[in-house]
Amino acid sequence: MVTVAGINGVQTTTVRVTYTDGVETGRTQVSQVVTTPPVDQMTNIGVTPVPIPVAAPVASGCDSNYSGCVPISSDVDCAGGSGNGPAYQEGIVQVLGSDIYDLDRDGDGWGCD
Repeated sequence: MVTVAGINGVQTTTVRVTYTDGVETGRTQVSQVVTTPPVDQMTNIGVTPVPIPVAAPVASGCDSNYSGCVPISSDVDCAGGSGNGPAYQEGIVQVLGSDIYDLDRDGDGWGCD
């Protein structure tokens, strides 16, 4: 991927031209100056790092170990499962920290899936 496009520079050359009887008889370079330097093209090769997503602030009463709002309780089970509560989680949640309620039974990082 080209990140900076290259640009040609400008070089100014001053030449003294000699004429004899209206006919050019000689040329001499007096000076040569770079008036605008060139800009090199920059190309990046590889994988661009993916920015780390910033977690949304956890609402009060929600356990910060999970995405969404898993209630803070003595025990939380997945709704519709065989657990006996006292609190239940509706829907899938991502485990962000420690799976303190054991909602992620298969260890894939997602609970109640």
